Amino acid sequence: MTKVPSLDYKKIIKALERDGWIIDRQKGSHISMKKYRNNRKFIVVVPAHKPVKRPILARILKQARINLDKFLELL
Repeated sequence: MTKVPSLDYKKIIKALERDGWIIDRQKGSHISMKKYRNNRKFIVVVPAHKPVKRPILARILKQARINLDKFLELL
């Protein structure tokens, strides 16, 4: 099984945008992204860190309901 990589936040945001997420706002070093599914609003917060560490990225993917294989394809 592939491990979650440690990536730059810009790459994470681009991959999430390819999945349909849009940037909602930025406050300090945290970027809030949103996506609507089935008339529900989902929010994911991506820290603007270089790099975003593996456990944080794993949590972002869990909140975004994206599995690792699909995320790696979006990169």
